[in-house]
Amino acid sequence: MNSAGGLLATLQVRPILRERIIKVQGQDPELRKIIDKSRKGEETKFTLRDGVLTLNERLCVPNVDELLREILEEAHSSPYAMDPGTTKTYCSLRFHYWWPRMKKEVAEHVLTCLVYQKVKAEHQASAGKLQPLSIPEWKWEKVTMDFVYGLPRTQKKNDAIWVIVDRLTKSAHFIPIRWGCSLELLTKKYVEEIVRLHGVPVSIVSDRDPRFTSRFWKSLQEALGTRLNFSTAFHPQTDGQSERTILTLEEMLRACVLDFQGSWDEHLPLIEFAYNNQYHSSIGMAPYEALYGRKCRSPVWWDEEGLRQLEGPEIVQVTVDKIKVMRSRLKATQNRQKSYADIHRREMEFHSGEKVFLKVSPWRGFEIPEEG
Repeated sequence: MNSAGGLLATLQVRPILRERIIKVQGQDPELRKIIDKSRKGEETKFTLRDGVLTLNERLCVPNVDELLREILEEAHSSPYAMDPGTTKTYCSLRFHYWWPRMKKEVAEHVLTCLVYQKVKAEHQASAGKLQPLSIPEWKWEKVTMDFVYGLPRTQKKNDAIWVIVDRLTKSAHFIPIRWGCSLELLTKKYVEEIVRLHGVPVSIVSDRDPRFTSRFWKSLQEALGTRLNFSTAFHPQTDGQSERTILTLEEMLRACVLDFQGSWDEHLPLIEFAYNNQYHSSIGMAPYEALYGRKCRSPVWWDEEGLRQLEGPEIVQVTVDKIKVMRSRLKATQNRQKSYADIHRREMEFHSGEKVFLKVSPWRGFEIPEEG
């Protein structure tokens, strides 16, 4: 009682779980036998003190399903635990409690926790073997595309590069653009730079948001005045070809700006020529050689005028032979890449009726924003 006549109250929190365990210890037949032996003075590895049975200072928990489930849920699923893994859950319990097959039951409880199975990080090797994309049959039928953005803005207002690569010949076009331009402008540039030279592709592969690819397809068909139907497929691999081309492009851009100064888009045509006229390991030749039948002239590689002209049928045969060589080399490259990738992967099969978790994640990458 204080001087003002008020009442000073103290609130003390006291968990009742321990009391409940002690109260029902005698209901477990096995623990009951141990308690009786201890009371008779027989030697056991357990300790009975004030009617409480312990093992190395750990409270012995009776085999009561409801009680065990409550302990496991408190140690694993409560807001104080936040669904840890098997080891952490077991270690949290083992210093205070003991019961037979404790570690096994903790593991089983964690594995059957739906929330934990949904949120746990995957530490196993990737499931499923690598599935490479099919090798194209002809030049510029199947292309890949990606973007290099965040570049310094030039006098022409360009700050990004649209990279489009033929999957068969590996020949590439580097188109300077302004990041944020409309889809209609991208379609117009594609018709001017790609369709004008190579025609309309059969498929487009991009590791950007598939919505961008499908919308671009639709815009392209509308620009060409056609009514082609198309389907889209999700391939859960990154577009390694475009990524490797972009890496080479960035190296060439840095070297070009350091050597020749000026804006990067001024040098882009020569960078594209240099890239396409240099040896490519996947096809065993330069992209221009695969595309045109021979490398383009440069001061280092200068073909004399007046060389023997090939006749029509011979030109066709040479072209067909080069296509066969490229496809065989691409197949060998894919097999080599697959063998490397599959070392870190594991086979996984599912049977009808089995339940699996579907991993859902945000789209990697993003689409070009359209101006209003």
